[in-house]
Order: sequence, then C-alpha cells, then structure tokens
Amino acid sequence: MTKRETSDKATYVRRLPESAILLHRSHYVMRWGDMDAFGHLNNAMYFTYFEQVRVDWLMSLGITHDLVLANVSCTFLHPLRFPATIEVELYGGPPGKHSMDSYYLLRNRDDGNTLCAIGHGAIVWYDHKNACAIPVPSVVRESLNGVV
Repeated sequence: MTKRETSDKATYVRRLPESAILLHRSHYVMRWGDMDAFGHLNNAMYFTYFEQVRVDWLMSLGITHDLVLANVSCTFLHPLRFPATIEVELYGGPPGKHSMDSYYLLRNRDDGNTLCAIGHGAIVWYDHKNACAIPVPSVVRESLNGVV
C-alpha cells in the first residue's frame, strides 16, 4: 500500500503502490554542472531526470509529449554526489479517462543501487492547440496492461 502524507500543498510518496507497473528504465551519467553548492545533485535536477525518463518512455512508444503535469513531487531519501551513474525507473498507475499517476525511482548505480529519491506526478494528456484534456492514448493503456 502507498503511504502518503497529504496537505493542501503536497503529496509525499514513500513507496510504490502495489498497482504500479514498470514502464521504462534508463541510465544517465550525472554531470558536473548538475551539482549544487553542497556538492550533491541539485534538487531541481531530480525533476529533470524524471522528465527525461518520461520522454524516453514516450519515444519508445512512438508517441509525442502531448501532456501536462497536474502536479509533481519528490521525496529525497539519500544525497547523490558526483560522479554517479543514475538509474531512473518510471512506473504508471491505473489510468483514468484523461490521466494517470506516474512514479519515479531514482537510484545511484555506483553506490550499491542506493534508492535516492521517489517521485510522483499526475500526468494529464492534453491538446495544447484546443486547450483541453484528451483521452489517454491507447498505446499507453496497452503498456500499462503489459501489451506493448
């Protein structure tokens, strides 16, 4: 079960829900410029890695990035220091008509695959030209059912 602490401001996910399906896994090399003044991965960069694994997944499905994030959060568990090889896994929750929950696990491959952060976001498929939500693409639904 997912343990969440909620308030009017944020949702903090501490573990994946049982319904989460692994959609994509990518590896990235941490860049020197990704560090903050304290010598570890800048907090904003976690969201960049979440974005990149999401883009990699969509590209693997052959679809475009016709979506928006309704919200996104990150629970920081362990600092990442340069140099590091980062593994990011993207998981999806059961889709609704226009949206789905996404979950991200970010690990340090060079330090025993230490789990460094867990992210959560609500993805809404969106028609930017007409400014309205659109149905979750069938290829996304199929990937959540293990068809792709």
